[in-house]
Amino acid sequence: MTGTRTTAGKPGKRGNRKAQLAAVAAELFRARGYHEVGVTDIAAAAGVTGPAIYRHFSDKQDMLGHIVLCGLDELVEATDEVLATGGTPSPERVDALLATLARLAVERRELTALWRTQRRHLRQEDHAALRERATLLYRTWTQTLRTLRPELADSEAELLCFAAMSVFGSASVHATRIAKGRFQSLLAERARAVLHCELPPVDAGTLTGAATGLDAEPQVLRASRREQLITEAGRLFQERGFHEVNMDEIGAAAGISGPSVYRHFPSKAALFMAVSQRVADRLEHGRQQVSHTAADEADALRGLAASYVDTMVNHADLLAVGQQMSALSEAERAELRRIQRDYVGEWVRLLGTVRPERDTSANRVVVHAALTIANDLLRARRVTARPWVRAELVTLMATALGLPDPASPTYAAGNRTDNFSSPERST
Repeated sequence: MTGTRTTAGKPGKRGNRKAQLAAVAAELFRARGYHEVGVTDIAAAAGVTGPAIYRHFSDKQDMLGHIVLCGLDELVEATDEVLATGGTPSPERVDALLATLARLAVERRELTALWRTQRRHLRQEDHAALRERATLLYRTWTQTLRTLRPELADSEAELLCFAAMSVFGSASVHATRIAKGRFQSLLAERARAVLHCELPPVDAGTLTGAATGLDAEPQVLRASRREQLITEAGRLFQERGFHEVNMDEIGAAAGISGPSVYRHFPSKAALFMAVSQRVADRLEHGRQQVSHTAADEADALRGLAASYVDTMVNHADLLAVGQQMSALSEAERAELRRIQRDYVGEWVRLLGTVRPERDTSANRVVVHAALTIANDLLRARRVTARPWVRAELVTLMATALGLPDPASPTYAAGNRTDNFSSPERST
């Protein structure tokens, strides 16, 4: 289905030293970030010498490419094994695929983590191979979903498949303590709900281009130089990553020389913290606005989802990235963790009122799934180019959370079903 596969063994396979080294590196890359891990770190964790690694990989980048492509191939193989049995895909087979992907997401968190978050570090040829295989994989999923939901356009089915994959990918972004079986069940259920999501109708009378939230609002007053630096640094960090951006480039983007940046910020790490704090301030501002207007907890969660989408347009997942940066002090990383923990905690508290049948750990898993949908899809240009993407993302997040449909006394697409043929199983 996806053309040539990598020939090396899968990470973790016993008796394959290359695969064992790849498994160790994959976990280090996931936990600490690609730039924070050196070959010596991988060698030490694997209990080998540096030269032993170079017998299998030319360098760290070669290792990342191997891991990412092998990981994607595992997803391809899982899809083939479940769906490639001939005939029209059935709801039961799709349910089986969701269960398989949920198991892989929990047991092998690096599978989705690295090709979602570290692909910018791949060599050009590996990046091209990843793009080709991912395109074919999503095409298979999209065609399968359209078989079961023929009313969907290709682009709509693709969007839902992207979002469902983000639900599985969310397993790699947090460390909530929850039983493995329960974790897998939750991921499969939330992915199923997303695939059944009814996207908002295109209504030119209520949605305009400006309403997407993706267009910058014009400002009468010109921003201060410090604000310009924060804005441009945030954009560059998001587009290229902290380590790929230097102070000269940030200064040039703000219309000043690199050395002049130091008049405002003592280091790039200090500038990163300023960007992160600005993101946190905007999230808090959105929370305060919601607190004054929400009718109930479910309405508050929808408001928070809209606020989150608006804020993360240019800063998707920036706070989480900062937790992996050695350029930040432990105190700075702890502050970023506190900001994220407090923000997620408010969502979990509200969701506990809306869905009291779930315990706190389960609701935390669900909240992270919803947030990851926004973080992932806002990185994809083909998604952000959609004219109604803001409303679509809010709807997808609300569906992942299992919020009741405000237009109906019953829950939105997804509360009572035994398999994919109906919306979602009760959680």
